[in-house]
Order: sequence, then C-alpha cells, then structure tokens
Amino acid sequence: MSNPSKHIPSKSIALLIAREINATPAQATSAIELLDEGATVPFIARYRKEVTGGLDDTQLRTLAERLVYLRELEARRLAILDSIRSQDKLTTELEGKIAAVTTKAELEDIYLPYKPKRRTKAEIARERGLGPLAEAIMADRTLAPADRAAAYVVGEVTDVKMALEGARDIIAEGFTENADLLGRLRTHMRSVAMLRARVVDGKQAAGAKFSDYFDHTERWSTVPGHRALAMLRGWNEEFLSVDITVDLDDTGPMKPVERTIAAAYHVGGTLPGDKWLMEMIGWTWRVKLSLSLSLDLMREMRERAEEEAIHVFARNLKDLLLAAPAGSRATMGLDPGIRTGVKVAIVDGTGKLLETTTVYPFPPKNDIRGTQAELASLVRKHRIELIAIGNGTGSRETERLVADMLTQLPAGPKPTKVIVSEAGASVYSASQAAADEFPGLDVSLRGAVSIARRLQDPLAELVKIEPKSIGVGQYQHDVDQARLGRSLEAVVEDAVNAVGVDLNTASAPLLARVSGLGKSSAEAIVAHRDATGRFESRKDLMKVPRLGARTFEQCAGFLRITGGKEPLDASSVHPEAYGVAKKIVAACGRDLRAIMGDSAALKQLDPRSFVDERFGLPTVKDILAELEKPGRDPRPSFKTATFADGIDDIKDLKPGMLLEGTVTNVAAFGAFVDIGVHQDGLVHVSQLADRFVKDPHEVVKAGDVVKVRVTEVDVPRKRIALTMRKDGGAESAPRESRNEPRVSNQPRQGRVPQPKPEAPSQGAFGAALAEAMKRK
Repeated sequence: MSNPSKHIPSKSIALLIAREINATPAQATSAIELLDEGATVPFIARYRKEVTGGLDDTQLRTLAERLVYLRELEARRLAILDSIRSQDKLTTELEGKIAAVTTKAELEDIYLPYKPKRRTKAEIARERGLGPLAEAIMADRTLAPADRAAAYVVGEVTDVKMALEGARDIIAEGFTENADLLGRLRTHMRSVAMLRARVVDGKQAAGAKFSDYFDHTERWSTVPGHRALAMLRGWNEEFLSVDITVDLDDTGPMKPVERTIAAAYHVGGTLPGDKWLMEMIGWTWRVKLSLSLSLDLMREMRERAEEEAIHVFARNLKDLLLAAPAGSRATMGLDPGIRTGVKVAIVDGTGKLLETTTVYPFPPKNDIRGTQAELASLVRKHRIELIAIGNGTGSRETERLVADMLTQLPAGPKPTKVIVSEAGASVYSASQAAADEFPGLDVSLRGAVSIARRLQDPLAELVKIEPKSIGVGQYQHDVDQARLGRSLEAVVEDAVNAVGVDLNTASAPLLARVSGLGKSSAEAIVAHRDATGRFESRKDLMKVPRLGARTFEQCAGFLRITGGKEPLDASSVHPEAYGVAKKIVAACGRDLRAIMGDSAALKQLDPRSFVDERFGLPTVKDILAELEKPGRDPRPSFKTATFADGIDDIKDLKPGMLLEGTVTNVAAFGAFVDIGVHQDGLVHVSQLADRFVKDPHEVVKAGDVVKVRVTEVDVPRKRIALTMRKDGGAESAPRESRNEPRVSNQPRQGRVPQPKPEAPSQGAFGAALAEAMKRK
C-alpha cells in the first residue's frame, strides 16, 4: 500500500490512529515506522509482535488504511495553509482551526472563502461597490434595506432592486462559506434528512427490477448500504430520480434549517432589516445551501454504503479463500455444457494436468453411454478420488450423469462428487496467466482444470483470479474500484500468509501473494526451481537472482519446505528465530524431529526462560505453539453438501422441503445458499437462527454447508425464500422482510411511510448529483 507524503511529521497521526485502533501511540508509531520501511502487514503481525506490542492483523490493516487517508489529509492541510498564506490572509486563529480538523470535508469547508474560484455574482456586486451596503444591512437592522440601497444606485447599479440583489449575493456567499454554520446544518440534516426515490415517468416497464423504489422514502441516517446502492444504481441507469429532503413535517413560518442560519447571524427581530434578512435566508437555503448540502449527504451516503459493501465482499472473500481444501487427491474436473459438451480435465494430487477431453452426453449428440464409459475409464486409469463439477449451466444434469456412472462401477471405494463454484473460472481461462501455464490448451478446457484444482486447494487456485471476479460481493461494480481493489488484495495477502505456501509446488501467482514477494520475484523463484530442482532449505532462496536479504526476511517465514535438510523449514518459525527454537529443543533433551508435535513435553517448559534481548515472550510462545503443531493449516476440515435427488430446477421446489446447501454469499441482510437449482435461495437475517441475529456472519460464512427449509418460491421472479430456524420460519418476521425483492441479488425491505415532500427541480439536482458522484 502506498503512503503518500511519507515524510510528513506523524506524531499527531500516530496519536489519532492509536485511539481508533485501541492502541498506544508508541504501538502505532512503531507500526508506522515498520510499514514505511517496507514491511508487510502479515510480517509485522506475525514476526514483529515485540516491536508493535502485539498489534494483530486487523488493527494493522485499519492502521495502514487510515495512514493513507490521514497523510493525504495532512498533505492537503499543508497545501491549503500555503495557499492562504500566499494571500496574506492566514491568521493565528485560522491556522489553529485548520490544524484541528480531522476530516477532508471539514478542511474544505474552512478553505472555501479562500479558494480561488470563478468570478461569482457576489464578486461582481463588490466590484459595483455594493460591499458596504451588504455590511451596513448586516450591522444595522433599524433602517429598511430598500431605503438604504437608494444611495447605491449609481453607475452600473440601475435601480434599488439591483442593489439589493447584489447585497443579497454578497451576504449569501458569506453564509455558504461559513464553516461553522455548514457544520451545524450538516449535523441537523444528518439527523432529520429523508432519502426519496421515484420512478422516472415512462420508465416503469423498462426499470421493473427497481420497482421497490418507484415510490420509496426512508430516513437517510438509517438506510442500509445495499438499498442505498440499489437506488443509486437505478438513478445511474436513469430509471429513478433520487433526492434528499429535510424538515418535511415542519409547518412553521421558517424551517429549522433556516432558523439555524438566522441564529448564527442573530437575525430574528422585528426591525425592518430583520424582515428582509429572513426572506433572504429562505432564498439562500432554497437556491444555494439546500442543493450543495444535499449533495454532500448523497456523497456521504454513497461512501457509507460503499464501505459496507466492501466490508461484506472482503469478509466473503476471506471465507472463500480459507475454505476447506479437499487435499492432495487425484481429481477429475468437469466444466458442464449442453450444446458445447462437458469439458473434462484430470489432475494428480499436486494439481499437475494429466489428461483432457470433451464428452457430449446432451443434445444434440446425446451420447450418454459413451460419456459414462469414457468417464469410468478415466476414473480407473488415474485412480480418481474426487470429481469436481462446475455449478454453471448443465451442472445438475452432469451430476446425475456422474451419479449413474458411479453406481455402475465395481464394488469398492468410489470417487466423491462435489459441486464446485465456477465463479471466476472463465476469467482465469482467458487470462494471460492461464495462457502461460497451458499455452497449448484450449480456453474451454482450462476452466475444467481450474474447477478441479479449486476443489483440491481453493486458496492456491483462486489467487490466480482477480479478486473482484470471484463474485462474492454486494454491488461490487458500483463502489470505488481502487478502494475495493486495495481491500481485496489485503484479504488475499492475509489469507495466503495465514496458511503458508509450499515453496516447491506453489505456482508463481500464489508465490506472488507471499509477504515481501511480487510478480517478478515469484517468477524468478519458479524459474530457479525449474532450472535447478527443488529447494532443499529456505537458505537456498538467497541463490535466486535479485532476491536480497530484505525480501528474504519478509517472505521466509511464510514459505514451507517439507522433507528438506532443516525440519524447521516446514514450520512457520522464522529462520531468524531458529536459535531460540533449537534452545527449546535442547531443553527437552531430544532430537528436533522427535520433539516436533510432542505437546506433553513442550508444555512442561517455561516460555520465559527462553526470552532474550531480541526475542520476547510473544515470539517464544509462537515458537512453542508451532513446535506442538508444526505446519498446521488454519482452514477447516473438508466436507461437502449433498443436493437432494430430483430437485434440479426452481420449479421442483415446494414450501416445507428440507434441503442441504452451501452458503455462497453473505450480505448484511442475510445469506444466499446454493441448493442445486441454478438459483441461490435467500435466508433472510431474521431466518438464520431462533434468536435475534444482528450480523449474519455471526451464524454463517461463505462455504458453510447448511440445512435449510423452503418457505416460499416465486418462479417468475426466480426468488427462493429459505429458513434455518427450527420452527420453520413461522411468522417470525413481517412479510415484507421475508420476501425482499432483489436488484442484482439484493433483497427488498419494507417501506417507511412518509409524507410526499415537494421535490426540488430534478433536472438541476440530477445534473448536480451526476457531477457530485464523480470520484475525484
């Protein structure tokens, strides 16, 4: 992750981040220094616990993300100070205000009056000599502004009306550039604003998928991220109009927002000037502040929704990457297809491709017997233990075909068939990485290889695919792609390094995700391995061209060598700490290989007796834990869902059916489950358990095998409602919550009845919204 303005003094930054991640300033400072030196989050979290005081990977990820934001803020703060200083307008008070802000929005509010801008109406009015009139109206309310304006009807100012309009423009500009006032108005709006969506006239039929938002109003502060993004997508596709409204229920002569402006300037008496200013305040709110502040809230809502969506995607991706591997077993991968045939790939226990073919059991060829005979022959020839079947078109038909074939095999152990997600397989098949790996293999057959391998080891295969293409996100294409990319790359890096990588079998894409390595280093390692043979020790890495001591320090602990010269190379003990590990072994009085895995002997040792000046108690405890269970895999044991026979299509479903399925995606509103009918069902959050569930991740994660009961089936709209409640989901949630309509796999929520407000000009608001929604 890049750190712009790295050399800006970071004491205040470290202090702020420390509060946010519940750490001390010293811990935050140490972590920042390590990141600036090029250390990765996995390396710091695992091997520099003494330096950071034990900050975990979650705290460090938050720190790294906030460090980027706060350094950008600091750089902008310095630029603004320089700009105001060059105008000779920087006062001690203003400098203090600028130094105190903690968000980019607050900083830009303060900078507004000093920001170079186009020639405004207020500037033109000042050029016409109307500045003193505006100041006089604000200072003395006893005289009617119209009477006072008569003295300014000179030159280009042709009448009293023009003079008053000029004064109004000058005063209004002051209102719109008052940072304190803007802050108070935003605070009020955040608490009372309503988000309103309406269908664009004439677009009802074309925009039917957004029908839940054709006449929808709800509180801005509580709108869930998935609904916010759904409405913004509908607006972006020009099916919906979306706007922000405030103070709908206030029927007084002035709205609360207008009273807030009046109070800031002590306007509200009965003097002639007060009356004119009250009218001017209403005009300023309607014409200037309402639009700009509403757009600010729209941007805030989008950012809030994007943050939620990115968080959901990241959690689901982590669960998918850390899903249980089926292990090193000979596997047949089947990429189903109807007209184009079923692609077949055979890989051995290491993932090496052995054979490919294509069979045609479906129309137009209908060669069922020939297909089954060929598959059975491949099973016997390669001693297949697993059959991975992609979950795309023709999946259930292919599964039935395989099931029939397995029943015809002789008695004895038979392969286990498993439905595997195809998400991203086509992206990998057409990628340069796949072309480099299988230069002579047809693109369609590469997908079958990927399906087979992702059953053996999901992590090793999925790292070859761009994270955004794996398809476990919520409105992933509607969010800030750079921020999403950073978040997902961090998830992949953490997952790979948590599991560890076999140095002698890992592909270049997998090695590239190891701490300290990148694409070029990974390719150099593979090239060296191909040229000289397997690595016998971690030290051999130093023989790889252009792989220096710094890179070795970052990556060595996450790379594994089994059966090598040094037993510790198969563990997560870092080479720099081998001395400590050997002291521990010596204290046991036995050979290293004998002591590894002997929990009873290791637990008798006092970790404190092995602490020295360099390695503290956290590292010693980690070494002892690793010696107890060397090379342990943090992923769960493998198991798979069994789909019900005869339930192949949504039309086969009936309410009350109890089925087994695999969780494919978890969102804020519930979990999607593949039950084998080509359309995932939704278990609404209210149906996940017989208790209140705030976050679906408390109960399920992507890849889990679960039992579900069908509660509703909507065939025309392809919607399946499921429950995991033991009571079968009996009236536990309001109907509108259980049957949420979806936009791109998203659910509907019940509407909040609200009065229909008077809308601002959608044309003006829409144009401004389009500009505001552009990411700078």
